[in-house]
Amino acid sequence: MSEPEPPAAEDTAEFIPFEEFRAGLPRGRFRVVVNPALARSFVAYRIHSTPLALALIGPGIASALYGHVVLGGLLVAAGCLLRWSVKKRAPFILLHLATRIPAVYEQAAEHGVMEVRRA
Repeated sequence: MSEPEPPAAEDTAEFIPFEEFRAGLPRGRFRVVVNPALARSFVAYRIHSTPLALALIGPGIASALYGHVVLGGLLVAAGCLLRWSVKKRAPFILLHLATRIPAVYEQAAEHGVMEVRRA
């Protein structure tokens, strides 16, 4: 039996160290490709948006049931708006976090959420 061939050089992305990425991105040395579908769940997990939204929605429902409909409605709307805005802006939030936190950059690159290529 023959062993499988290693992937071609153009099939694998070169890993760029964090400091080089951070210094080279503003100068246009890298091209960043973000998978928006994976970025939504990754960013929601990293910034804890689901627990925060639930912390707003739960008391909002309770206050509405208790008689404070306006306050409850505002809290529920804030929780829903938080989830919606994270979902819509996930690629931008991911890029912001990746340029500032090495662990986010490494995890996003490792899990295929973000791919960094030399320009």
